[in-house]
Amino acid sequence: MPRKKPDQISSKLNALHLTGQKAVALLIDPEKIADKRSFEALINMAAGKAVDFFFVGGSLLTAQNIHQLIAFIKSTCPEIPVVLFPGNVIQINEDADGILFLSLISGRNPELLIGQQVTAAPILAKSNLEILPTGYMLVNNGEITSVNYISQTIPIPNNKPALAVATALAGKFLGLKYLFLDAGSGANSPVNKTIIAQVKEHTACPLIVGGGINSVEKAKNAWNAGADLIVLGNGIEKNPGLLTEVLDYVHVYNLSLNVN
Repeated sequence: MPRKKPDQISSKLNALHLTGQKAVALLIDPEKIADKRSFEALINMAAGKAVDFFFVGGSLLTAQNIHQLIAFIKSTCPEIPVVLFPGNVIQINEDADGILFLSLISGRNPELLIGQQVTAAPILAKSNLEILPTGYMLVNNGEITSVNYISQTIPIPNNKPALAVATALAGKFLGLKYLFLDAGSGANSPVNKTIIAQVKEHTACPLIVGGGINSVEKAKNAWNAGADLIVLGNGIEKNPGLLTEVLDYVHVYNLSLNVN
């Protein structure tokens, strides 16, 4: 059996949940990298501003460039964890530090509830990746995002917090340790603050929130509602400066908690 890496990612997620500090993950989708120079500039900017995690993966069912992307990230900033956010089992790569072992609990597609997981399990058992059992929930206003189309599932409506809470609780009771509320790449609006707050209150699990966060204000709203970790992706593609603005804010926020 391979020697597993230390549980650095789960330890950090749990610490965020317990201390009230906030964190940022930068999502790198291999399909959306325009050119090598812009990608390298983005990674260097994220490293310089001390992003907390790199998430690597996407909705499309390819493994395009993942090995090269991870290799560059690890060589540039080896101290920042690289976490796979896979759309498919073929996106598993042992060069990463960990993997969000996702179950799409908001949908009823058996392939993404358990099918892909069964295929992935023997591969992960032989790897040294840190495995993070995560309940993945699509929540938006009905937009057809890439993940909706690929997963062939309907998102939880953004105005149905009771349904989101019931779904999240089911995931928790099934043993999933982390929850990820995602509006989807390119969503017009982020996950509703009420849904974030109620899922956090009723589950008390480390909470990741992404999709539609394209301003500092929306990042603040997600954190204030209960998100421990926000994921920036599409918003950074359109406005790279957003990453700097969000990281500057969260560093000051976390420092104020330490002072108090």
